[in-house]
Amino acid sequence: MSEELAPGLYLVATPIGNLGDITLRAIEVLKHADRIACEDTRQTQKLLNHFAIATPTVSYHQHNEHHRATELVESLKAGARVAVVSDAGTPGISDPGSWLVDAAIAAGIPVIPIPGANAALSALVASGLSTEQFQFLGFLPEKAGARRTRLEELAAPPRDSAQTLIFYEAPHRVADTLADLESVFGAALRMVAARELTKLHEEFLRGTVAEVRQQLATRDRIRGEFVLLIEAPAKKPGAPGPDSQTRETISARVARLQAESNLDEKEALKRLARELGQSKSELYRELQRERARHR
Repeated sequence: MSEELAPGLYLVATPIGNLGDITLRAIEVLKHADRIACEDTRQTQKLLNHFAIATPTVSYHQHNEHHRATELVESLKAGARVAVVSDAGTPGISDPGSWLVDAAIAAGIPVIPIPGANAALSALVASGLSTEQFQFLGFLPEKAGARRTRLEELAAPPRDSAQTLIFYEAPHRVADTLADLESVFGAALRMVAARELTKLHEEFLRGTVAEVRQQLATRDRIRGEFVLLIEAPAKKPGAPGPDSQTRETISARVARLQAESNLDEKEALKRLARELGQSKSELYRELQRERARHR
């Protein structure tokens, strides 16, 4: 690439773990840009130092992106060459970048993608799940109730064929998210949990959601960012959702525990929560939803 880099906004994908995954084009753009807008300047500086890149950096993250976008667009209007990077992967994909892209386009500034590493696609192609139809959904809501509601929404629409759904998840929330996936879609849900992609401890856990939960439950500590991929089953219009059987099973189990052990509903829920590795409040919400639907 010539040192005469054309003016414009460059969206530069950077490695998600292995530094060898950076492209030659990405290195050239980062070297010859006027400024690099970074999600975390300290993190990006490690990458720049490794490849002997001396381009000045400026912070561009979720807390300042609106203000910084205005400043950067003014520079771009004056003919600047600005590169945008996230901490890892492709900017704008569950990372800052989209706001600046919209502002640049509105100002008539060229936006140039510099493709490279992406965790979602890397996990998908190695997952063994269908790549014909897939949907990337980023991070699920952090709060349990909102997360469960979102998964129920995803389970509800009719589908002519199975579809792969892709999520990102933090290590400290992955156990709860897997419990919600099992509760909503059922224990037989086919899935893959990919962690530490391209790094030394890269790992793919494949099987049913119940099997993957069991594998992770045996570990003292869960580390590394996760990509979760599930095979959302086909569902004809009017057919019950994949979570219906799960809710019926919970209801039936509560009733059985009450009958067999002479427990009230509260104690039966508490015992079932221990058996399933879920919280009593989660199971109670499931029962309430089931009852509301049958009124």
